[in-house]
Amino acid sequence: MILILAPNTAPESSVYRELIHRLDHLTGIKHRVHREIGTEVTLTEIYLIGNTAALNPDVVRQFPGVERIVRISEPYRILGRHQIDDRRATSFEYNGVCFGQDTFHIFAGLCAVDSRESVEAMMRSLQAHGQTCTRMGAYKPRTSPYAFQGYGKECLPYVFELAGKYGIKVVAMEITHESHIDEIHHALKDTGNATGVMLQIGTRNTQNFELLKFVGRQKEFPVLIKRGFGITLDESLNAAEYLASEGNRKVIFCLRGMKTNMGDPHRNFVDFAHVPAVKRLTRMPVCIDPSHSVGTRAMAPDGLLDVFHATAQGIIAGANMVLVDFHPFPEKALVDGPQALRMNELAHFLDDTALVRETYLKRVARAAQVQHI
Repeated sequence: MILILAPNTAPESSVYRELIHRLDHLTGIKHRVHREIGTEVTLTEIYLIGNTAALNPDVVRQFPGVERIVRISEPYRILGRHQIDDRRATSFEYNGVCFGQDTFHIFAGLCAVDSRESVEAMMRSLQAHGQTCTRMGAYKPRTSPYAFQGYGKECLPYVFELAGKYGIKVVAMEITHESHIDEIHHALKDTGNATGVMLQIGTRNTQNFELLKFVGRQKEFPVLIKRGFGITLDESLNAAEYLASEGNRKVIFCLRGMKTNMGDPHRNFVDFAHVPAVKRLTRMPVCIDPSHSVGTRAMAPDGLLDVFHATAQGIIAGANMVLVDFHPFPEKALVDGPQALRMNELAHFLDDTALVRETYLKRVARAAQVQHI
């Protein structure tokens, strides 16, 4: 059960103290408080954990400060939308960039950092095209123990330094171990916090529950969690819930294709039809990763790369973020070079995504008109 308090209910108020006093005396019930502090309104939600079925909802509604209550039947207690008319705030801001179910951002960049030269060329081009976000892989889990697994903390100082130089505000970066958070934190500090970092949980670690708990307990960095390959959507959403249950609700869910040979000739089976499903079931912004879904530079007869088509499918379905591989020198890339888009394709890619996003917004506006007829 979730108690939603009246807006701007302050913890030091007598109403709040009385409410907590009553909750403390509920038998077999524990509670957890979460506050969303906005520029004008602060929202407080209290999660009741335990045998809440024994509670009389009419009585709980009369508790001091309670505006309404939500009975939870879905397993996503914190991130979920628990009723059709649930319109609670879904956005968060990090390092001056807002992420929500109604925003849109492109994170184009290197799947794996391989040289300072590549990083600078990528970031220079992003700045020239008005972009403030990128992806940069420092830690790379690989199927083969002999494959390149990233430069790790060695590359962090120049990645963050160059991000600051070229006005990049958020760098999406996968981590595979809890120690990587400390390495990122120290590198940011040493570079004067030149940029911000969004931690990525990769598909292989979606069910690494101890890592999820650790990442969830830190609240400095937002987290992008990828759908696990070979598991259900429900299992992946529960993995995201692990993060939120430990305290970090700045979570973005990423669809990156499902591992099955039924996706051939693509690398994975593109699952971007699940974009609206995730937005309906949860309050998370939804990202798509067309590069790892498609995995090739194959081109359709219409002259558009499959990656462009897959990206458009996700955006037209309402995706809020695109994580896509580019590389200034694909032939030199140490990871996924054959699937990377080239720098001379960046302008076309950005124009194409803007066109599809505009079409999506027109569809939303039209749907609103129809509902009011």
